[in-house]
Amino acid sequence: MLMGCVPPRAVSPDLLYRAQFWSADRFYIVQFILNILAMAFVWSVFGASAHLPMFVGWTVLAVIVTLLPLRHSRQRIREDYASVTRNDILAQGGLVTLQGVLWTVATLSFSQAGHPEQIIAIWTLNSCLMVGAAVALSALPLASIGFLLIVGAGGVLLFPEAYGPQLPILAASYALALLIASLKHARAFGQQLQTGAELTEKREVVSLLLREHDELGADWLWQTDTARRISAVSPRLAELLGTTPAALEGKPLVQILAGSHWETGEFNAGLRDVAERLKRHESFSHVVLPVEIDGSLRWWDLSASPRLDDNGAFLGFRGVGSDVTEQRETSDKIAQLARFDPLTGLPNRLQLSEALSAALHSVERWNGRCAFLMIDLDRFKSVNDTLGHQVGDKLLEQVAERLREMCGPYEVCGRIGGDEFAIVMREFDEPFRIAQFSLALIDALSQPYEVGPNMLYIGASVGSAMAPRDGTTTETLIRSADLALYRAKDEGGGTHCPYEPRLHVDAEERRTLEIALREALDKEELHVVYQPVVNALTGKIEGFESLVRWTHPEMGVISPVKFIPVAEDARLIAPIGEWVLHTACQEAMRWPDDIKIAVNVSAEQLHNPQFVSCVMSALDQSGLAPGRLELEVTESVFMREGTMATRILDQLLALGVRLSLDDFGTGYSSLGYLSRTKFNTIKIDRSFVVSAAKHVPESLAIIRAVVAMATSLGMATTAEGVETQTELEMVNALGCTKIQGYYFGRPMPAHEALLLFRNKRNSAVA
Repeated sequence: MLMGCVPPRAVSPDLLYRAQFWSADRFYIVQFILNILAMAFVWSVFGASAHLPMFVGWTVLAVIVTLLPLRHSRQRIREDYASVTRNDILAQGGLVTLQGVLWTVATLSFSQAGHPEQIIAIWTLNSCLMVGAAVALSALPLASIGFLLIVGAGGVLLFPEAYGPQLPILAASYALALLIASLKHARAFGQQLQTGAELTEKREVVSLLLREHDELGADWLWQTDTARRISAVSPRLAELLGTTPAALEGKPLVQILAGSHWETGEFNAGLRDVAERLKRHESFSHVVLPVEIDGSLRWWDLSASPRLDDNGAFLGFRGVGSDVTEQRETSDKIAQLARFDPLTGLPNRLQLSEALSAALHSVERWNGRCAFLMIDLDRFKSVNDTLGHQVGDKLLEQVAERLREMCGPYEVCGRIGGDEFAIVMREFDEPFRIAQFSLALIDALSQPYEVGPNMLYIGASVGSAMAPRDGTTTETLIRSADLALYRAKDEGGGTHCPYEPRLHVDAEERRTLEIALREALDKEELHVVYQPVVNALTGKIEGFESLVRWTHPEMGVISPVKFIPVAEDARLIAPIGEWVLHTACQEAMRWPDDIKIAVNVSAEQLHNPQFVSCVMSALDQSGLAPGRLELEVTESVFMREGTMATRILDQLLALGVRLSLDDFGTGYSSLGYLSRTKFNTIKIDRSFVVSAAKHVPESLAIIRAVVAMATSLGMATTAEGVETQTELEMVNALGCTKIQGYYFGRPMPAHEALLLFRNKRNSAVA
């Protein structure tokens, strides 16, 4: 900006150059006349004494240098400064600087032959030229600086030493003062230009906003007189009310806003607030109130301030209004989504927590009771997996409708998420009402559902907690109900379980076990024991089943019945199972080549695509032949939807690994499992063995059927849990091919199992 080439902020270069030339060209004709008069003055003073050829040459150059800028100025004016550039600024500065050089040459050359009066005259002329340049070229700092520096320097050198130092100093001070004044004027010019540009930009923005406002018609202006009657009605306001400005003129503002409630005086809180402020002559801002227009409800946002005359007298109100119906509806929808479940329309977790908190507050205040019920749908996942989520969503909608019908004015039902619902019971006379209500819920939710062409059957489990007995805070009561629901699901579902303190103890114990179990592998607290599996006829050991055991340094020996379910819930069963697999394969390599090792595999492992690689890694690292490894799976692996487990079992069979179906007959036993996968062995659960030894007909029939089926399919049968001679004789009589149980050996450490093969009499184990 200082040299006229860099634009100030918010000013484009083109705008700067046009403004500079426009300002300079207004004065250039004056500067041109001043230069011509100055040349005439020089001729009158030095014409008789100066060297004529040189004087004429100087004059020609001076006239040319003076006419060129004038010609350029006229051309710019004709073109309306359309094509000015930075180079034009530099060229103009060069021509003006050349003018300064010519005047300085004249000053130093012609004054040498002059008298003191001529020196004073020529300095006075230079001073006038510098003043003219400082004024006319203030918008072109590059030109004014060049001219003032050169002519000012000539003025300092004009005075011989005989005149003393005072005059040169005076001349230098004068030139410096003009230079500073010119630079300040240039700075002010730049600031003014920047301010003008910013104002222009703001005017354009305001104009754009006003134009957009006019086009969209979102807001309108309104005003009232001293009697609070509408005056100067906006066409936009009349259009919104479905009438004309003339029909609205003079009507009370409150009457217009009240609509059909004007006669009854039943105003809403927002309108009452506006009426009071109008009465007290108080400003108000963004008051949102409903307005009835042609039978439909709209929402208006109103702001206004009192109008006062010069003497402070009240003239009425002037304000602005805006129709915010869409924004209001959007915010209502957002609030709805924040507090209600979008699928079922029931209150969500947030609103349920608020309802429970309010109920607990009432309990504390009035010494009453309240309860929190958590509901989980049984067998809902199978509906989702088999029929799809759309059918599942419609089923949830019907469940929600049944819950609404079950709940009265003292119950609040909602959806927590997934297939979990909850109910807040705010008042009841006796605690048995909780169980009574819960059983009625289970019965209602267990009735068939008709979803499209499908007739669906599900159930429900309920866990409940009552305040203040089971907790006095929202968090405590929800946790207590959740623990009770966990117990209801653990008992098979379709039932109601109230909270008991023992549930919290059990949960805390499970949490402690889970924390310790996560460290057990790293701390080498787990170990593997081996139980023999023998031939039913010869009693010879054919293999071992590997079983994991846990000995904690502080809690001691922990039963698998306790820690295996914890491992499954905590998703630790897969790493534990992988460790057992590697350990058992390594140990089996120390046994004779015909002895097999059986390893239990969880459903989670068989739904992991990497499990086959894990088995291959265990075989490769140990060197165990695939045929010596038998993987035991339960029917639960087939309960999940999909074919992942079946594909993995087929891949394991392709490797040569043997498969055993464990606990057959205790769950949802189906011959379909046997058709999906070619098992090598079917294991008969101990419960059937014990019952058959007591001559229970059903158990005897089941074992005979399993043995016959396995024989026809080329499978072996293993009777589990044989502990007595009677049980041994019974399973032999029924045709079981292998036996496992305490009668032949308890699970033993690896070194004890190895000792069995060092004894030549390994046909039986005491």
